[in-house]
Amino acid sequence: MLLKKQLFSGRFAALMMMALVLAACQTDSILPTRAAVAPTVLSDVETDDAVAQVPPTWTPEPIPPTNTPVPPPPTSTAVPTATPAPPTDTPIPIPTNTPEPTAVPPTATAVPPTSPPQPTAPPPPPTIPSDPILGQNILTNASFEEGHYNKDGIPELQLPNGWYFQWDEGPTGFGDNPWDVYVRPETRVLPSSQLPPDEHALFIWDGTHTVKMFKGNGAISMRLLTDMHLEPGTYQFEINLFPDMVMGYENHQKIWASDPLSGEVRFIVTGAETGWFLPVFGQRNTFTHTFTVAQAQTVQIGVGFRGRYALSTNGFFVDNWSLKKIEN
Repeated sequence: MLLKKQLFSGRFAALMMMALVLAACQTDSILPTRAAVAPTVLSDVETDDAVAQVPPTWTPEPIPPTNTPVPPPPTSTAVPTATPAPPTDTPIPIPTNTPEPTAVPPTATAVPPTSPPQPTAPPPPPTIPSDPILGQNILTNASFEEGHYNKDGIPELQLPNGWYFQWDEGPTGFGDNPWDVYVRPETRVLPSSQLPPDEHALFIWDGTHTVKMFKGNGAISMRLLTDMHLEPGTYQFEINLFPDMVMGYENHQKIWASDPLSGEVRFIVTGAETGWFLPVFGQRNTFTHTFTVAQAQTVQIGVGFRGRYALSTNGFFVDNWSLKKIEN
């Protein structure tokens, strides 16, 4: 019995100690005064957590932004002003059409000024050997014997086959009189049958045809041209012409223009024109121009003519031209 009492007393004492320990633990435990903040973003994922999610009972204060110094704005660079695209250059065409003249040529014959002529240098002497060996004449329809056509069907613009014609219209720039205006000239490929017999020796150099370019009582500026394919080398271009520059008539005889500037001529080779030079009026003239082609190409060959005054007759007869390669 004594042993049983001792065992009971021991168990009782142990139970009392455990009760005291539990009481002490309950006294030291601190209950939370506020619930945990619930997330503001809901999840679609289910959870088995048995702890209830308590909604927040307070709104957190916003965190003030950190005062980070803003760097100064970059230096303003002016946007370049847009430059409009330049209009497409329209090259001024050499008038090859046949517009109506803007000014009617005067009916009265204009007398050219009597002032001294301006000095005009002749073309430079040909740079060819003293005794050149020339090849064959390769110029297209050089003597104008191979037929003709009417430009744009206009009978007054009759041209030798293989050649084309250009002219200017508008103020001459040599005066302010009503007749100081370039007008469209006329051209003819004349057979000997349409010329008086005594004029054959004046206007026809070879064969039976000559080309006449002219206008009465009107200033003219014109070009007779052809295109040719040339191989590299030096060439001699020779022309024959008769300047028919008439300022009036006396006893049915022509009075040749007294001003040497009444009629002028220049060579044209691929757009590179020589200066104007002065032929002698009322007689045959022969001129030669030498040029060099560095590489095979198509070259524009021709002659420019100008009669700056509105004479009774501004005209040129041309025939028997040649283009020959210098062989030595």
